[in-house]
Amino acid sequence: MKVLTTFILLGMVDSFDEHFATVELNTNPASNGGPATAVMPVSAFPCEIYEGKVFYIVKLHDNEDAVVICQEDAKGEQTRERTD
Repeated sequence: MKVLTTFILLGMVDSFDEHFATVELNTNPASNGGPATAVMPVSAFPCEIYEGKVFYIVKLHDNEDAVVICQEDAKGEQTRERTD
């Protein structure tokens, strides 16, 4: 069986608390299966999150882990780094 080694997922935060975020994940380009729901630790995000925050999960090489990349805010400002 061949494991998927390269992918880009488009995510959006649905809700979150101090420890976990419930997110929707879509393939890019979108597939017929629709979005998947997942629970991720808030510590996995390299930025501050809020409901509706868009992010990407990217895995480009089979020998590297997937990384979470936050989308810039609508005004083109860089997202603020987490302080915890």
